[in-house]
Amino acid sequence: MPREPTRLFPALLRHWRTRRGHSQLDLSLAAEVSSRHVSFLETGRAQPSREMVLRLATVLDLPLRDQNALLEAAGFAAAFSEATPERLPEIERALERMLAQQEPYPMVVVDHRYDVVRTNQGAARLLARTIADPTALADANNVFRLVFDPRLARAAIVDWERTARALLSRLYRESIGDPELTGLVRGLLEYPDVPPSFRYPDFSLPSEPTMVLRLRVDGEELSFLTTMTMFSAPQNVTLDELRIETYFPLDDATVAACARMAAS
Repeated sequence: MPREPTRLFPALLRHWRTRRGHSQLDLSLAAEVSSRHVSFLETGRAQPSREMVLRLATVLDLPLRDQNALLEAAGFAAAFSEATPERLPEIERALERMLAQQEPYPMVVVDHRYDVVRTNQGAARLLARTIADPTALADANNVFRLVFDPRLARAAIVDWERTARALLSRLYRESIGDPELTGLVRGLLEYPDVPPSFRYPDFSLPSEPTMVLRLRVDGEELSFLTTMTMFSAPQNVTLDELRIETYFPLDDATVAACARMAAS
């Protein structure tokens, strides 16, 4: 039997519906229920079934962690586990192969907070050559902090302001309604010499389809095209939140430099 629904469920459903830009009518049509029923759910006059919660969560395209939260707010047990990759041998092997296959070019695995979960040797070698203050390496576990912290990789980034603005614009979009990412944004804005204009995101500007990162390394300018990969239809919270960031060299000089770093 499900537990008694909490008062949080109606508010949580309204929050996600409005964040996703749906009216009650939009949500009812997509979920194939009456708009009156959606209204009753949002006011607490009706109690959803477990199937209905999952249907609404799917229509709203909620991450699995938030689907669990919606289920629990409605009085049901969570549907998706949070087992780490280390407890999923097939995923662990796949990640190891991907990291190894990308050598000598960098690859980084991050979680939903953009904290670094693991890297390949190519990423570790590049990081070691771009950090301004080696004593600050303990704080180098977040890819956004790596870009914004002047003690880390900031000084090595060619055209830092353009790169940082593009990354921050993406993070602003993702942080809406997410306290952890909102806190990360606030922390980034506190670093020295961050332009005041960074505090006022323009959501009307389109996101860049690709990101090019240019770095000054050992007196050379290296250029990488970065891509972000996610697991397809994962049924695990941890896997749903993992991101695999891959760096592809854009020119022969970058290819040669990565080969030299690997040889040394």
